[in-house]
Amino acid sequence: MKKRIIKLFFTALTLLVIQSCVDLDLPSDGRLTLKDMFSSYQRTRNYYNSCKAYFPQVGFMYQGQQTPLASFSDEAHDASDGVNGAVNDWYNNRTSSSNNPVAGSYSWAHYFQGIRKCNTFLASINDPGLATAVIDEDEKNGWIGEVLVLRAFYYLQLIKRYGGVPIIDTPYEVTHDFSQDKRASFEECVDFILADCDAALAIPESGKSDIGFRWDINDNERGVITRAFAHAVRSQAALYAASPLWKTAESKYDWAKATEITKEALDQCLAHGFELFTTKPAADIAQNAYAYYFILRSDPSRSVDKETIFETTSARSNVWRLAGTPITEGAEKAGAGPSQELVDAYGMQATGEMPVLGYSDPQHLQPIINTTSGYDPANPYEGRDPRFYASIYYNNAPRSLSTGNVEKELYPLELNEGVKNNVTIARQGAEITLSTTGSDPWIHTNPIGRKLAGAEKRVISFEYKSNKSVTNVEFFFCVAGGPQGGVSTGENIRIEEASEWKRFEYDLSDAIARWGFGVNANGGAQPENHFLRFDLTGGAGYEISIRNFRIEGFTPPPTPIPVETFVGGNSGISDNITETRYTRTGYYLRKFNNYKSNVNVDGDGFMKVFRLAELYLNFAEAAANTSGPETAVAGKASGAAALSAREAVNKVRARAEMPPLPSGLSAEEFQLRYRNERRIELAFEEHRFFDVRRWKILNETDQFVTGMRIIKENGNYSYNRFKLHERGTNSEKYLIFPISLSEVSKMESFTGESWQNPGWN
Repeated sequence: MKKRIIKLFFTALTLLVIQSCVDLDLPSDGRLTLKDMFSSYQRTRNYYNSCKAYFPQVGFMYQGQQTPLASFSDEAHDASDGVNGAVNDWYNNRTSSSNNPVAGSYSWAHYFQGIRKCNTFLASINDPGLATAVIDEDEKNGWIGEVLVLRAFYYLQLIKRYGGVPIIDTPYEVTHDFSQDKRASFEECVDFILADCDAALAIPESGKSDIGFRWDINDNERGVITRAFAHAVRSQAALYAASPLWKTAESKYDWAKATEITKEALDQCLAHGFELFTTKPAADIAQNAYAYYFILRSDPSRSVDKETIFETTSARSNVWRLAGTPITEGAEKAGAGPSQELVDAYGMQATGEMPVLGYSDPQHLQPIINTTSGYDPANPYEGRDPRFYASIYYNNAPRSLSTGNVEKELYPLELNEGVKNNVTIARQGAEITLSTTGSDPWIHTNPIGRKLAGAEKRVISFEYKSNKSVTNVEFFFCVAGGPQGGVSTGENIRIEEASEWKRFEYDLSDAIARWGFGVNANGGAQPENHFLRFDLTGGAGYEISIRNFRIEGFTPPPTPIPVETFVGGNSGISDNITETRYTRTGYYLRKFNNYKSNVNVDGDGFMKVFRLAELYLNFAEAAANTSGPETAVAGKASGAAALSAREAVNKVRARAEMPPLPSGLSAEEFQLRYRNERRIELAFEEHRFFDVRRWKILNETDQFVTGMRIIKENGNYSYNRFKLHERGTNSEKYLIFPISLSEVSKMESFTGESWQNPGWN
């Protein structure tokens, strides 16, 4: 490929200095040269790691790292709209080449700095005159593969935002003639991206578990760029190139080419152990597998999480803090409130149908209800797609998922060797073995020692091994100094034979209901002095080993506080536009948010950069546009199965516990359903912002969004849609970003040509 070298943000002299000096592991005088850098294993490794320093941390990176990209799309309306900052500037159409609120920390200059770093590493590591350090060949090749893919990824971020950009594949030369520089086309950039990924994938795998350009990585490794990552970059780049925004009549990247590339990416990942995450959590952890996936930190070795290709590596999402509900302890702002349009996109679980087919008015206040879907406008949050409950806090959604038994008090019991009958006792550490030697064997415990606290449920419990099953175990509750017998639980308790440690638990609820608790049969009134008599069985020859003998008192948690989004509720819409702690739409973000997260607990998930579900959806879009939703595409990897676009979408829906899309959909119907599926599956993961642009539907989606104002009267709710203010960010020029004015000015002075994107000054 013809090299196009361009100086965009530094002078030639500055670049020469930067090229010669690196800010890692350098002496304070800065005189270390590239030859010095690459003559040391550790310094070479440090330089390789520095290439990753420009990786974007997907998530809350806007408004001073307080807001997600979703706030600048039709996914959400941010509660910061009434205060100065990026959100307010965007919503009031104050975007320009000198003020781009969504460039954030990851601007044109940022990614080109990362590309320069990658170029220097790749040129130096392959220069025998510079790279003299002794480095394992497989490890070196692994670094090269990762840096090649990193460079491709940085270019992908640039072209998604700016369109075609200059292709720079070598370090700058001080003698370079900048007047000859020009921007490459979008297609040429995609060529370059794919070539970098292909070059990385052509590197043989080392066969070693910890070095090389690999498929598999280990549990303790984070931020490793893998072969799956390279395929994900190829898939997304091809999809974008074939999309309406960038496809030209002459471009080689049509939907057929995108189908080929996206199918290969999907098949290669499937062939190497990737799967959609389907682990169902306990009811008090998350609502469903989809919800659990987004609060569970990915498992790089894929022993648990086989879906994540790459997730952010810095901080957790902090949804609880930056997009939290007012009733969440420590929450600072409501942040990105999901839009009513997004809520309308979640289908009905029973029928699989979309509840809202569109709007009969330009203000989106009159939804077209799909009467066959099962949707009830008077009860709008019932029966929806499980991903809805995992992603959005709605009116009366429970903040807590706890199902009980979260408060537990333990009352350890010690066996009293001095008070027993026909029982021998042997101790080994914390284990006690009881052997019966005659009829009516029993043994006392020492007094409990403190008063039993009130609780809804109390159980006797221990772990045990036993040589046989018995059916006539009995417990007596006694008071010290009182009668030997006390109050009995009854002679019908069964303990099963067990050769391995097993938990025994006896619920005292029935006994408590019969004779109370803390008072014995003769009126003993010292519950802190209660002890147990443990009757083992009716005869000799029984042996049982016991550990952790105790009474447990369980108190279920208080009734979960619901998220009340109705007017006047604990999380209702505020009329004060400068009040950022309350939703502007009637909804709060739940995705990535562990309900346990608060000022003392950070259990939120990490944002996903690439995951398998995206590859399924990338392929579905390309294949549907190539040959329709039903045509199966042959596998592109060894053993890979043929797959149609509809089948790919249904794979994603099945994980969400949604009915499959029906066969027989027209191309137009499938496109509607596919785009809707992508919208809800990838919500808040920085896809929607770019999807509506590459589809060229920005004018349909981003002029404004609506919310839901709920009024509660006499225990009944009325639901009232309302429109939030016009944003003015849906014109054609907003399809791509403006290039920074300072960069444009430099290049125009070098080349005499305009470098700015259409519509921007």
